[in-house]
Amino acid sequence: MNILFLNGPNLNLLGQRQPEIYGRTTLGDIEAQVREQATKAGVTIDFRQSNHEGELVTWIQQARGKFAVIVLNAAAYTHTSVALRDAISAVEVPTIEIHLSNIHAREEIRHRSLIAAVCWGQIAGFGEKSYYLALQAALQLKPS
Repeated sequence: MNILFLNGPNLNLLGQRQPEIYGRTTLGDIEAQVREQATKAGVTIDFRQSNHEGELVTWIQQARGKFAVIVLNAAAYTHTSVALRDAISAVEVPTIEIHLSNIHAREEIRHRSLIAAVCWGQIAGFGEKSYYLALQAALQLKPS
């Protein structure tokens, strides 16, 4: 099983950016832990980050036939990107939306996810554990 982890804008700054909200763990640290868990589970992961919406769209489009599941932390694009929503819908690869913070407990602009309706589920508010929970959810998905 291959799982694609995609990370959106500013997640390359994890550990530095607003640690009171996002924690002090870096994206590299999270990736290392997810890789370790994936290896133990016998699955392969591809872990990517981009600050560019179009690059994320391209990666989603290329996932069809290569990945069983996409785990997507779209970051700010969660609330603004119809392009990501359309790409997820088009490729028909089960997608899990994740967030480090609880987007529903933050500013009102963050309460609405444009991608949630085309994702299999959403995991939010567990900090770096959101990634580990998403891996466990991906392992349990049985696409019809």
